[in-house]
Amino acid sequence: MSFSASWLSLREPYDRRARNGAVLDAVSAWAAGRRSVAVVDLACGLGSTLRAVTERLPARQSWRMADNDLSLLARVGGLGRAPDLTVTPVPIDLARDLEAALDGPVELVTTSALLDLVSGEWLERLATETAARRLPIYAALSYDGLATIEPADPFDAAIIDAVNRHQHGDKGFGPALGPDAAVSAPSRFEAVGYQVTQGSSDWVFGPKDAEIQVEVLTGWAAAAREIGDTAIGEIINWLARRRDHIAAGRSGMRVGHVDFFATPIETR
Repeated sequence: MSFSASWLSLREPYDRRARNGAVLDAVSAWAAGRRSVAVVDLACGLGSTLRAVTERLPARQSWRMADNDLSLLARVGGLGRAPDLTVTPVPIDLARDLEAALDGPVELVTTSALLDLVSGEWLERLATETAARRLPIYAALSYDGLATIEPADPFDAAIIDAVNRHQHGDKGFGPALGPDAAVSAPSRFEAVGYQVTQGSSDWVFGPKDAEIQVEVLTGWAAAAREIGDTAIGEIINWLARRRDHIAAGRSGMRVGHVDFFATPIETR
């Protein structure tokens, strides 16, 4: 599954604002005293994780940016700043070749908005392979299934329920964990001997955040249609009402996400 550059650019400032400060502080504490760090960023997109985390790490950094979207990788190649920040795009199918992505000189694994798209089997591979290499992992912005919209509409709950069921569909990694990843991913790393710092990283949109609200709600309507147990006319009418609220400057949203930073207990 891939995402357009326009969507990734639109969401990045909201992701940046939402990232949990305590979890980022844990990353900073882990990095303190290091002279350099080698990072692999899984499903890197346009490099939003790098931009969010780079100031928390030593000045000298080497990033391997792993993604299967060549058009996105072509953009992240220019993020390096010689001589201290080197960025190497790595075209790779993470569903098939996760282990190859983690091989080599890696000291930290990062990813954002990925773990709710993967299967339980793939998450198990990630935890197993990361633990075998004793690598810490910073995983941000996993959707947790909790969402509220203001002003409330009687049809909101039905749409959100359909979205949450749609999230469990195959996104290229097998049947997706969807909202369950917010709990199961940190728990899986604890089970393989990691200390986990976690916290909420909710998107919060106000009346001025019209463009992203339209994009999110339109995507939710499409997901509800794909689930197929709600009349298309009801979905269209719901979206029209929601868009009217946005246009009138009276719409707000909170969409739940979770961040965590996990480190092998022996190395803390």
